[in-house]
Amino acid sequence: MSQVILEELVPVTSRRPLCVDLDGTLVKSDTLVDSLLLLVRTHPLRSLQAPLWLKSGKAAFKARVASQVQLDAAHLPYNRKLLEYLEEQHAEGRKLYLTTGADTILARHIAEQLGIFEEVLASDGTTNLTGDNKLNSLKKRFPQEGFDYIGNAPPDVPLLEQAGEAMVANPSPSLRAMLKSRKIPVSRQFDDRAAPLKIFLKTIRLHQWAKNILIFIPVLLAHALKLPLLFNALVAFLCFSLCASATYIVNDLLDIEADRRHPTKRRRPFAAGDLSPATGVGIIVLFLALAFSGAAFLPRIFLAWLLVYLVTTLSYSLYLKRIVLIDVILLSGLYTLRLLAGVAAADVAFSPWLAAFSIFFFLSLAMVKRFSELQNIRAKGDVPSNGRGYLLADIEQIRSFGTASAYASVVVFAFYIYGSGAAGLYHHPARMWLMTPLMILWLSRVWLLASRGELDEDPVIFAVTDRMSLLIGAAIALIAVLATL
Repeated sequence: MSQVILEELVPVTSRRPLCVDLDGTLVKSDTLVDSLLLLVRTHPLRSLQAPLWLKSGKAAFKARVASQVQLDAAHLPYNRKLLEYLEEQHAEGRKLYLTTGADTILARHIAEQLGIFEEVLASDGTTNLTGDNKLNSLKKRFPQEGFDYIGNAPPDVPLLEQAGEAMVANPSPSLRAMLKSRKIPVSRQFDDRAAPLKIFLKTIRLHQWAKNILIFIPVLLAHALKLPLLFNALVAFLCFSLCASATYIVNDLLDIEADRRHPTKRRRPFAAGDLSPATGVGIIVLFLALAFSGAAFLPRIFLAWLLVYLVTTLSYSLYLKRIVLIDVILLSGLYTLRLLAGVAAADVAFSPWLAAFSIFFFLSLAMVKRFSELQNIRAKGDVPSNGRGYLLADIEQIRSFGTASAYASVVVFAFYIYGSGAAGLYHHPARMWLMTPLMILWLSRVWLLASRGELDEDPVIFAVTDRMSLLIGAAIALIAVLATL
């Protein structure tokens, strides 16, 4: 066959030993990078020593990392199509070998979890079993019968070229090109990855940009609907959105191991192995550069708030989210910070009533987020394992905190209507009393659904996707317009 076949055309009938690569092949991610991220998350000070470990060589470096942390082999992002094929081959009596550049401690841990491999050939702290080292090892191990091989990247080319039968899993573009140029026939391809655009949008969490609409609120409430001010608010919105996406990626990279054990978060691109951490770092750098470049066109005080937001969210991701109650206070404070950023960008007055309302209102939303997480865990009969510090016994107390904060925000809003602040901005402030039952309805409904286990763990996602919430929001906006006229 004179060209590369990247689809299943030839049925595999070989009984030769089947050797399978690990990183990027059997597992869609790079286990060394995953281990380093887990090390940063669990032992941040010790991780600072990691560059020094490289002095002893890459094999020794892998062994040192593997001795510090252990990945959860049961929840790694396996290539499901390849794993199913390997399980079929194992059931038919074929001998399978896990051949990887990963350290032998990690490789054996994964092999024991799967229970389908005859033997593990891996880096041993002295020899880095990749490329030609791996090829020589396989030739020595199988001198007579030869071997079949499954890989995914350019270092696997020598092995695919020497294999009796070559197969690939999620092949990189560079591997495709090399296989084609060398005319290496490939009998099977095991693809298990999502569309690039879908992965990118999930990675930057585009839906979370809805939170930054709060930046426009001070402009609207100040009735300063002038084109330059709205343009400044739009630039501020984009700066905060790009910065938020960057920090979400940092959070996802550090939470890979925990996310893989979560029923829904395991589908996030990094946890699922659909996007490499290196690409994630590239997006972080690009988005932060764009965010702070845009902030340069706005008042300096906005840049200060953007820096505060970045430092606070990174501190939250790295450590503070694991401290009970501090985490929800920080989350609610980040909402209020967006309002302050909107004030700074448009240079409008900031109402103390809005500040008081936002503190209680957003604290309630932060509480309901934690409440929903615990409620869903309890419904499944599990125990909290995400390192947040909350216990199932805390559910009723969190409900108490959250509902009290919710109704406190309505009381603050009622005092605002009654006072002189609303009278100076609205021709008919009395009409705004119609908003209060709608606010009570929405907040009560959110907590009722959360208590039933029917609320998405993120109340913002719920608010922008729930039909009733959208209708209530539209009604409140209409009342605000009628109060202004």
